[in-house]
Amino acid sequence: MASLREEIESRRTFAIISHPDAGKTTLTEKLLLYGGAIQTAGSVKGKQSAKHAVSDWMDIEKQRGISVTSSVLQFNYQGKCINILDTPGHQDFSEDTYRTLMAADCAVMVIDAAKGVEAQTIKLFKVCTLRHIPIFTFVNKMDREARDPFELMENIEEILGIKTYPMNWPISCGKDFKGVYDRSAKRVLAFSSDGRANGVKMVDEVEAELGDAALDELIGTANHEKLAEDIELLDGAAEEFDLEAVQHGELSPVFFGSALTNFGVEPFLKEFLRLTPAPLPRKDAASGELVDPCSEQFSGFVFKIQANMNKNHRDRIAFLRICSGKFERGMEAFHVQEGKNIKLATGTSLMADDRAIVSEAYAGDIIGLFDPGIFSIGDTLCTGKKHVQFAGIPTFAPEHFARVTQVDTMKRKQFMKGMQQIAQEGAIQIFQEFNTGMEEIIVGVVGVLQFDVLKYRLENEYNVEIRLENLPYEHIRWIKNKELDLDKLTGTSDMKKIQDLKGNPLLLFVNAWSVGMVLDRNEGLELEEFGRD
Repeated sequence: MASLREEIESRRTFAIISHPDAGKTTLTEKLLLYGGAIQTAGSVKGKQSAKHAVSDWMDIEKQRGISVTSSVLQFNYQGKCINILDTPGHQDFSEDTYRTLMAADCAVMVIDAAKGVEAQTIKLFKVCTLRHIPIFTFVNKMDREARDPFELMENIEEILGIKTYPMNWPISCGKDFKGVYDRSAKRVLAFSSDGRANGVKMVDEVEAELGDAALDELIGTANHEKLAEDIELLDGAAEEFDLEAVQHGELSPVFFGSALTNFGVEPFLKEFLRLTPAPLPRKDAASGELVDPCSEQFSGFVFKIQANMNKNHRDRIAFLRICSGKFERGMEAFHVQEGKNIKLATGTSLMADDRAIVSEAYAGDIIGLFDPGIFSIGDTLCTGKKHVQFAGIPTFAPEHFARVTQVDTMKRKQFMKGMQQIAQEGAIQIFQEFNTGMEEIIVGVVGVLQFDVLKYRLENEYNVEIRLENLPYEHIRWIKNKELDLDKLTGTSDMKKIQDLKGNPLLLFVNAWSVGMVLDRNEGLELEEFGRD
């Protein structure tokens, strides 16, 4: 039997981030293929097969070929147990991604070789830098026309402000893509395509050394000369490799490859596992001390809640990141926010929506707990005499608002249940008019596409049709000084008073100018952009 420390140190937990369509879900599939978790990978929009990507499990994801929710996938490879958090790149679902990054120990940033760093990548990258986690870069789609690799490296360094170190170097691109040169092993991995778009099986990689006559045949004389020049330039000019800088998120190792054709995925996986840290200690917000992952005491926090993952069972699953110790089925743990002990009856390990019952899991793992409605995002569970509490996950300010009414008033109960469950998952935020009941419901979302998802899910999962009326507001502010009498507040004509479900007062504004105006007119009023509780 492996000891607790050995089990925990074999864990690797990372999130994959990128702009939509850079190939994030495809890379996830190929990693699973090498880990033996799936036999054939379904291209996200594969023409040759009716397979969808494993990590896109919601019907709406399969229809549109984009990821809408983050999913968790686990597999074993060379003695390591790997947890991948595949996140939605679509900007409209970025809030789910922000939360998921809180559960990861490092991130893999996928960049499209033709486009370089894109808007969404910048947003997500900022969240990673807040936590100083290691960031690895995979430059994808080298089998298509791509930008010059030196230009790509410069692009990453300038826009994201992180230093880069190429672990391998591409030989040409597009139809002429011949493979990559591995800098530490000083050899070439040649790429040969079977002509099919989607590499469904694992590829064999041919090896040869630089300066070897056989290399001329393999990649062509001109490519061989260009490669020798590039490598000489890199060895002379590039950053030195510094493992400590990588682990503090100051230097990003860069790998070139093509996830769709499977090229460069396995060398990336091997190097990645060699360089990434075992589960990192988390800070206990109450005492300010770090919680050792190898501690005997179990602890973890809820970073996501998902309802109705299985159509046959109307259920809710709370995703828990284990931060220390070991989870055992049927164990008791203290739920800090509720202030009482609860029994953790079943834990499930998740392969998107296929689930298996887990009887034990360790720090670094992500498990799904059956949620009868007691968990909220950011909750802490722990055992032991000394209770720990991890910092809460901030609520991101919605930028789009709509008034929601149901078409059939007889379905009030299903409507309310659906709205509340989807809100508890954190996909939408619900508000109501100030000092009225739930007659008027106002929904706030981070991105417009979430309105479509809300409509789709209410119709399909709760059988309720709704009308959405878009509101002109774009700015929301939480009122910091709770003792303030809202009725005496001097507002502007475009300001609206609302409250959230916990009764906290908030203000909506059409433009930023009105926010300043209201602050000027009401002395002592304090407003903030993030909801803390």
